Amino acid sequence: MSAPQTFNLPIAGMTCASCAGRVERALRQLPEVSDVSVNLAGEYARIQAPTNSLGTLLDTIQDAGYQVPSAAMELSLQGMTCASCAGRIERALAQQPGVLEVNVNLATEQARLRVLPGTDSKRLVDAVSQAGYSATLINGQAEQPDSVGHNLRRERWLLVTALLLAAPLVLPMLLAPFGVHWMLPAWAQFAIATPVQFILGARFYRAAWKALRAGAGNMDQLVAIGTSAGYGLSLYQWLITPAGQTPHLYFEASTVIIALIMLGKYMESRAKRQTTSAIRALQALRPDQALRLKDGEEQWVALGDLALGDQILVKPGERFPVDGRVLEGQSHADEALISGESVPQAKQPGDSITAGAINGEGRLLIETTALGAETVLAKIIRLVEDAQAAKAPIQKLVDKVSQVFVPAVLGIALITLIGWLIAGASVETALLNAVAVLVIACPCALGLATPTAIMAGTGVAARHGILIKDAEALEVAHKVNVVAFDKTGTLTSGTPQVAHLQAVDGDTQNMLQLAGSLQSASEHPLAKAVLDACAEQNITPLAVTASQALSGRGIAGTLAERSLALGNRRLLEEHGLGPGDLAAKAEAWEAEGRTLSWLIEQKPQPRVLGLFAFGDTLKEGAKEAISRLKALDIDTHLISGDNRGSVENVAHQLAIDSLHANVLPADKASIIKQLKTGGVVAMVGDGINDAPALASADVGIAMGGGTDVAMQAAGITLMRGDPRLVAAALDISNRTFNKIRQNLFWAFAYNIVGIPLAALGYLNPMVAGAAMALSSVSVVANALMLKRWRP
Repeated sequence: MSAPQTFNLPIAGMTCASCAGRVERALRQLPEVSDVSVNLAGEYARIQAPTNSLGTLLDTIQDAGYQVPSAAMELSLQGMTCASCAGRIERALAQQPGVLEVNVNLATEQARLRVLPGTDSKRLVDAVSQAGYSATLINGQAEQPDSVGHNLRRERWLLVTALLLAAPLVLPMLLAPFGVHWMLPAWAQFAIATPVQFILGARFYRAAWKALRAGAGNMDQLVAIGTSAGYGLSLYQWLITPAGQTPHLYFEASTVIIALIMLGKYMESRAKRQTTSAIRALQALRPDQALRLKDGEEQWVALGDLALGDQILVKPGERFPVDGRVLEGQSHADEALISGESVPQAKQPGDSITAGAINGEGRLLIETTALGAETVLAKIIRLVEDAQAAKAPIQKLVDKVSQVFVPAVLGIALITLIGWLIAGASVETALLNAVAVLVIACPCALGLATPTAIMAGTGVAARHGILIKDAEALEVAHKVNVVAFDKTGTLTSGTPQVAHLQAVDGDTQNMLQLAGSLQSASEHPLAKAVLDACAEQNITPLAVTASQALSGRGIAGTLAERSLALGNRRLLEEHGLGPGDLAAKAEAWEAEGRTLSWLIEQKPQPRVLGLFAFGDTLKEGAKEAISRLKALDIDTHLISGDNRGSVENVAHQLAIDSLHANVLPADKASIIKQLKTGGVVAMVGDGINDAPALASADVGIAMGGGTDVAMQAAGITLMRGDPRLVAAALDISNRTFNKIRQNLFWAFAYNIVGIPLAALGYLNPMVAGAAMALSSVSVVANALMLKRWRP
């Protein structure tokens, strides 16, 4: 058991002495806790327990019904070269006091931590340094866009230098098959190989020494030992060869290996940069300034100087700098890079605007409603960054392998050396075969296999309006075989519309004009539905006099000396009327769950003129969405709190497999738990009442335009309220996970096949170096193929 430590853990949610007592009793029951006292006033617990028991303490406090507040921290890392490096840093950080969770991403070269409030960041940076690497605290500001490009340009010049120096050493090998036998003198080979080995290759020695000092192994040690062996053997051969004879040198092997590894690293860095192109594209959407209108004067100001409520002018062709609401003007907004919606959206006074969208043909005056980190664009960027930095559960296998990989390879190389010597081979042959083993065995591909696929998959998904919150959701989504939908706002529009209408005399156009005239001054949702129906058929409402709202019944008015009324069955009964010839229609439409409104003429003799049936209409693409899921052999369920008639109607129209009507919000989660017993369940919803079900499902999918609560509970958010994106989200998940499996297969295959071939003498060190470089590049290139995905 590790050494005891005093933990001072903040605890949120304690309101009285009994709360403190409950926490204290729960903690005292743990055998590893030697002492505990809970301070209600200070809201913290002082606990004496081993240093490795923090996770158990947190779980116990949470099981007691309380929370330990935490903070997020990010570190930028330098010096990592392979999966074992990432694992070493992760273990070093996890052992630091106050660190609750840590995730190191080799592809992004960042560490994301969840720490207790007040955790010293300097201590964490020092821990990384002691592990043999360097780290800097990320203060929340985006990296300068040209810094990565600057590093790549520097790497390119170093690579070009290495290749130019290696060329004259390789040239004799290339000319030999053509009968040209020429070779540089030994002193010239030495003069070329030495700067490559100790100046351009100094990075490998530095990194290898840092890892060795930290008591660990990494790729750089394999390269440093392998190339040093080749260089040292050449030097030895040169020194012992008698004057006048040509020594057998291997300077070209060590030089070319370093050049090839540098080439592989450069190509790998370029490819990794492409995996983060989605983030850079989103960040580029944010303008630096805004044209503010204040006291009648226009002034360009930095975004940091804006405040909520400021009025901003946006000219045609400019990007919207903030989230806002249109005050004046009409235009269209191109939101393709934000929501994936390719068609520009019409904007007029009262409509919302999203920062980063492009203004179309009109000049708009908008009022600022969100700034900085609270804008939709900033939240999207944060979600994509979180997903790309997250570690998929399958990565745990790679982490375990990387911990023992380098020591195992060093052991195999030693066995290879000894084995060849025992078999009677020369020291040269034995050493070269051992060098080949060291060079080909690179764990880089293993470390890049998962994160590069996740970065490429989540990036391309974000471009098409699918935000994947974390890697776990991405990994689980490909196994989904049951999808449960909420009804209102998810598969239906969520606003009432005229679903059916029937005129007694058959003249529905006249009936619609009369109803529209009565509703022209009303703000009721059903009135808007009638007016929308009039607009669709180009019907102009007429002037109405003596308009009067009839409380709980409907509306009445006089139109061209005709006294008319539009309302529910109660209005009908007040006039002593019955459904008459419309009884069958009324019964059928009520069975569908529709809301009925009767149009009647009040004088001189009350009579029914027609019947309207209002209901929620299906969203565009809802039928296609369900058919796509069925084509994937996925069972579909409809869960709604609405009456059974309306739910059955929607389920019948969409051919949904099963329905659950009259379901209370609290019961939705129970139904999801029942469905999970038969498969992997995804829940699709958009409202606050869907949040428990979204959280209970294996994968929660929130529809765009829904509540923030739903989006927080979901693992995937669809930026457009298009149900067809559900199948698209499952598809990109499946494709991404397939890429992860392919990458891991090739990463393991390179080593499983390459190491034995090298040990048996079938690969010379230069071919091994080329294969090692190719392994990393091929894994990243395979992940980048996801960028071609389209929904």
